[in-house]
Amino acid sequence: MIAFITGATAGIGQATAELFAKNGYNIIITGRRKERLEEFSAQLKSTYKIDVLSLHFDVRSLAEVEKAIASIPAEWRNINVLVNNAGLAVGLNSIQEGVVDDWERMIDTNVKGLLYMTRTLAPIMIANGHGHIVNIGSIAGKEVYANGNVYCATKHAVDALSKAMRIDLLPHNIKVTAVNPGMVETEFSIVRFKGDDERAQNVYKGLQPLKAEDIAETIYWVASRPAHVNINDIVIMPAVQANATTTIRK
Repeated sequence: MIAFITGATAGIGQATAELFAKNGYNIIITGRRKERLEEFSAQLKSTYKIDVLSLHFDVRSLAEVEKAIASIPAEWRNINVLVNNAGLAVGLNSIQEGVVDDWERMIDTNVKGLLYMTRTLAPIMIANGHGHIVNIGSIAGKEVYANGNVYCATKHAVDALSKAMRIDLLPHNIKVTAVNPGMVETEFSIVRFKGDDERAQNVYKGLQPLKAEDIAETIYWVASRPAHVNINDIVIMPAVQANATTTIRK
């Protein structure tokens, strides 16, 4: 069994790769941070005695995606699960004060990166006659909130694409699942606030958010259902969060 996980150098992607490895999967991991990728690859091999293929590229570049996927050896091409995890939020500005570079980073990663990965790997799954694609969305793909404009739009796109992919890939025995978390304490807020640790920590102050491992367990659960079962869509929230903006803090 082979699981292919994008954005595996931290957070949800890293936790997901570790859980699949723990359950005997061989792992293909990707990321932009080469040193982290190599360290994590060595850790997975040593700890879980499985095989790991690490691919260093940026999902925002179609040329890099195509080159990386073309380089996959024949013995690694029977991919069972693709987790489209790579994604980010950058900035928290009103639409009229938005930073265009932030918009483009989010659109290029969250939407176009997911599309590039799926367009390149889906034909391999079709040739194999099976597969499961898990797209990591967000509560921001189900509702919108103040100053979340473009990030919410990208995650609404993930929601729509997941539904469309499920229809297009149905004749090919390929499952599609969308996993949509609420607040998860990872590097997410540090990236959103461009390295401002204090501001990032305030996001989770006084409450218990989800952990990356919680989402990894959900991803593994949907991927491990019997062949006749597909979990189309999951929204997973911390118990202290009712929707995108309503939380209980101590």
